Amino acid sequence: MIRFGIIGTNWITERFLKASEALEEFKLTAVYSRSEERAREFAGNYHVENTFTSLEEMASSDMIDAVYIASPNAYHAEQAILFLENGKHVLCEKPIASNAAETRAMIEAAKRNGVVLMEAMKSTLMPNFKSIQDNIHKLGKVRTYFANYCQYSSRYDSYRQGTVLNAFNPALSNGALMDLGVYTIYPLVVLFGKPNSIKATGHVLESGADGNGSILLSYDGMEAVVMYSKITASPLPSEILGEDGSMVIHHISSPEKIELRAHDGSLTDISNEQTEESMYYETKEFIHLVESGQQQSSQNTWDTSIAVMEIMDEARRQIGIVYPGDSN
Repeated sequence: MIRFGIIGTNWITERFLKASEALEEFKLTAVYSRSEERAREFAGNYHVENTFTSLEEMASSDMIDAVYIASPNAYHAEQAILFLENGKHVLCEKPIASNAAETRAMIEAAKRNGVVLMEAMKSTLMPNFKSIQDNIHKLGKVRTYFANYCQYSSRYDSYRQGTVLNAFNPALSNGALMDLGVYTIYPLVVLFGKPNSIKATGHVLESGADGNGSILLSYDGMEAVVMYSKITASPLPSEILGEDGSMVIHHISSPEKIELRAHDGSLTDISNEQTEESMYYETKEFIHLVESGQQQSSQNTWDTSIAVMEIMDEARRQIGIVYPGDSN
């Protein structure tokens, strides 16, 4: 049994806890919030007695073995390092940090203390990502990777009315690239590694956060194109194109259906059955790492987290997006 604490009492945490219900090794034992009232309210919904309004007290507590961090991106590194230094295992929401430097510091803290650190990128641990990996050889020589995640944010309605909510606040390391673009880049790096070069463009809102963008990534013999947006919507699937056919990926952030497309246009469904909530698989992987004494996932590796963050660092540099953590 792994005793978890959570940081972040929001909708993503609720989804995480819903998915974790199917794991008998998971036990929620503590809730953190800046507001004691909110902490008690959230904890009460899950019949949890232990609440904290101090991260330091929670990190040093013997009531938890691990922590799930779902706070704003800008706080991930500082909070994760605090818990890692106190010997707690850390499952940190994507993106794992604000930049590559913070990511490296988190990894070094995990190494020093012999504990698990994993980025909670769900898509690469879901059954259909295994289908992608198992069948990609059928495409022959891969020439193009195209990933699309354009989802209109309901918070943009408020932005258009003059209210800047967290989703469009660069002080919290938020914006389209960090919130949605990461879902297009992470599987690319898992499948093909780091690119030789990138060319990024995007629209920066008056708040200083990006609303949408695209990145061209060059590999030896292959190109990748990713599109992401929080201010427009697109239903287009993603696709990996090879000389012998292509692979259509429905919903790159949470692959629900995978098809092979032949040159004649015929489609073959190669989807794997998914019986659990999408976030179940990342939690299962994390618990396995804790129980087996491994510090990092063989799928969501530390090197992958660094490479993805380096790509996003360079993209932000080219687009002109700056976060407070960049000056540290």
